[in-house]
Amino acid sequence: MSRKLVAEFIGTFWLVLGGCGSAVLAAKFPEVGIGLVGVALAFGLTVLTMAYAIGHISGCHLNPAVTLGLVAAGRFQANEAVPYILAQVAGATIGAFLLWAIASGAPGFDLAGGLAANGFGEASPGRYSLLAGFTTEVVMTLLFLLIILGATSARAPAGFAPIAIGLGLTLIHLISIPITNTSVNPARSTGPALVVGGVALQQLWLFWVAPIIGGVVGGLLHRWLSTEEALDRADRTAAIRAAASTAAEALAPAPAREPR
Repeated sequence: MSRKLVAEFIGTFWLVLGGCGSAVLAAKFPEVGIGLVGVALAFGLTVLTMAYAIGHISGCHLNPAVTLGLVAAGRFQANEAVPYILAQVAGATIGAFLLWAIASGAPGFDLAGGLAANGFGEASPGRYSLLAGFTTEVVMTLLFLLIILGATSARAPAGFAPIAIGLGLTLIHLISIPITNTSVNPARSTGPALVVGGVALQQLWLFWVAPIIGGVVGGLLHRWLSTEEALDRADRTAAIRAAASTAAEALAPAPAREPR
């Protein structure tokens, strides 16, 4: 379990440092700034790279909403959810503080710029309302869970899940950066909010409540949609067990015959 938690810590640390770092350090850099598209791609790349790096260790959740969505879908043990979430929040927080330490080395740096924190109303990049932000975060997280669960399904092409998930997160950012600066991840929101404080910390509740609702609903929806797959899997398991039992009986030594 400890290896899984360290992997989640590292992965979420990388998500914040790479994703938020691209927004803070490179989005508006003179003449060669990467802009909204570059930031969206950076977030997708952090998940894609970590999925290959630590997916075989912890599953590469990097997100409390994903962890709880996987629990709702029956893909993850509920008793492991809280340790995973604590590791994710810790990684995101350390990543945000390191990003602040790096960014503050530039002349004229002002923490009031937000450190890529999430927000609505006056804290929204496009001044979108609370309702717009809440709706966006719920829907985007729900769809993100459907992408994750579908791409990692037993029927999906093996080895391609990280690409689908990374590109899915990129698309989500392309849609929602102007609305909330894109969270879909309570840990990603918590790290910068703890560093910045103020409005970012006051509005943090939304970026826990909305993504978790979306994640759980997405998990439950996938569980319902994949009922046939689950039944097929149960049938295959039963068939394998029956075949193993038959083979065991065939290989079992015959009882000794009494001499006549």
